Amino acid sequence: MAIVRQTLVYDGPGGPFEGVIAYEDEVETPRPGVLVIPNILGQKESDNVHAENLAKLGYVGFACDVFGQGRRKTRESPAMSEYMDELNADRALLRDRLVASLGVLKGFGHVDPAKTAAVGYCFGGKCALDMARAGLDIRGAVSFHGVYDRPDYANVNPIGPKLLVCHGWEDPIAPPDAMVALGKELTESGADWQIHAYGNAGHAFTDIELKGHSPHPAVAYEERADRRSWAAMQHFLAELFV
Repeated sequence: MAIVRQTLVYDGPGGPFEGVIAYEDEVETPRPGVLVIPNILGQKESDNVHAENLAKLGYVGFACDVFGQGRRKTRESPAMSEYMDELNADRALLRDRLVASLGVLKGFGHVDPAKTAAVGYCFGGKCALDMARAGLDIRGAVSFHGVYDRPDYANVNPIGPKLLVCHGWEDPIAPPDAMVALGKELTESGADWQIHAYGNAGHAFTDIELKGHSPHPAVAYEERADRRSWAAMQHFLAELFV
């Protein structure tokens, strides 16, 4: 059994968009689908690897695109946050692009459209939370070292999707008071939520590309938090898709 990658170009507001979907080549019955939402840099190889790793767990993983086809950044880009800033300034547009990406996942032939979830990294973690806040049709969402500021539209109440937040305690972008505020927000919105806070871990703790050469000690790869948060995600998804 092998994992197949397939590039998908799809429409959405401000598109086109380009993502990569991954699945087992011998899939005969529909599988749960998991949307993978990238960080500040946009859709890239590490997101495709996440999608493949989800496929190895028996899901269909879709590393989606919310910036637009060809709109990508690197860590050396002079305006690295440009595309992210555009969407931070228009959370309704971000929501609508997430709706388009989710629609592609639900419409893919190997996916059971009644069984979908989202996982996101950094900015993508915010996106995963926004999907739940907006009441999109997913069973659950996982935020890895996400950003917790609320959108400028009201949360649905109750929030239906279950939520797992994997948080680095030393994260300078989302300090402990932001994490506590998120818990309060989700409680007030009637969500089924859990937060796992990892000691000695900061922002981007899953990003192995930062291993050994982080520009900031609190924005760095941390192996234990990476391993433990992936295990927590596996348990969460298994429970979600029973």
